[in-house]
Amino acid sequence: MSMRTIYRKVAKKHGVTTAEVKREMQAAIDCAYRKPDKTETEKSFQKRVQAQSEIPAVEELICFLANEVKKGDAVQ
Repeated sequence: MSMRTIYRKVAKKHGVTTAEVKREMQAAIDCAYRKPDKTETEKSFQKRVQAQSEIPAVEELICFLANEVKKGDAVQ
């Protein structure tokens, strides 16, 4: 499933635009990565996510998580 399809389905389900979905998802990721009192588990997980910058884009995080699920290494 493409990212575009994912955004559309989520947007339709919640009665918002796809731009709002992407913006809110990125805001949640930004918040998690900027959290000052992260646990060691959170820090370790975030280091595993390969991204072009310090904070991953929505697509980067979703691709990482999808691959983890496929491998059977889903985050708990």
